[in-house]
Amino acid sequence: MKIQWFPGHMYKAGKEIKESLPDIDLLIEVLDARLPFSSANPLLSEMRGDKPCIKILNKADLADPERTQQWQDYLEKEEGVKTLALTALQGDSALKVVDLCRKLIPHKSEGTKVIHALIMGIPNVGKSTLINALAGRTIAKTGNEPAVTKRQQRIDLRNGIILHDTPGMLWPNLENYNTGYRLATTGAIKDTALKHDDVASFAGEFLLENYPEALTKRYQIDPLPATDYELSMIIGKKRGCLRAGGNIDMDKVAKILLAEIRDGSLGRLTFETPAIMQKELVELAAIRKKKVAKKVKRKKNWKGGKKGDDKGNKKT
Repeated sequence: MKIQWFPGHMYKAGKEIKESLPDIDLLIEVLDARLPFSSANPLLSEMRGDKPCIKILNKADLADPERTQQWQDYLEKEEGVKTLALTALQGDSALKVVDLCRKLIPHKSEGTKVIHALIMGIPNVGKSTLINALAGRTIAKTGNEPAVTKRQQRIDLRNGIILHDTPGMLWPNLENYNTGYRLATTGAIKDTALKHDDVASFAGEFLLENYPEALTKRYQIDPLPATDYELSMIIGKKRGCLRAGGNIDMDKVAKILLAEIRDGSLGRLTFETPAIMQKELVELAAIRKKKVAKKVKRKKNWKGGKKGDDKGNKKT
């Protein structure tokens, strides 16, 4: 599966980011702590050059703390990258971010020089909430729907730091099958982009393998079934998701499961680890290699056919 969800303002934002980088001292990327790889912009390392970068693992209160630490250790292996795991609504979150900005740009941390920080993040990751916490006032519009912020804006935090806000960005093609479903599971992709039951099927399979105790506790299911389909059927019966004739309303079940994942009712969950990411990157590289080989083969076949036509041969 490949998800296409890339509104025009996101393309424009990518272009504006590249144009504004010469005036930027550091970058702040807000990630979803539940999926630090899938919620990251894969072009950021290429774009930022040698500028320092703070990767904020936001919504850490919804994520598995052990896996969050694994991600922080992994991400900080990249030169110039520091991480913070926080919840944007926490009282000290703004202070932590400001302090780290000043540590990374020491020659501007005192005096009259201003630190220019560019902040970015995918839709619905909590970037606007964090900006409001940093500013100490309502600056950025917030909402549970993706793609609320649609244009760049400069925000003076009145503490020696100016934020350059950007619209929530997703990259054009989500080639990794699992990445698209993870983003849909947490609500980063609009619910209209995929069928609820497809997303819930992916989430259910993952939870059965990685967080069986969370399912047992939340839905009082013991023993757990072997498949995500059976899981949905059991949840449907327990929650009264019935159609006429006693059939299970799978769409309703899916909405319940996804809502309880997103609001933390199922506990603190993280849907990927560095090890999972490395495995999927290897698989993705193999897929890309096959695509290139097919493209080259088609091009050779097309050229061969055209050459034959030039000699007056019939097409086959």
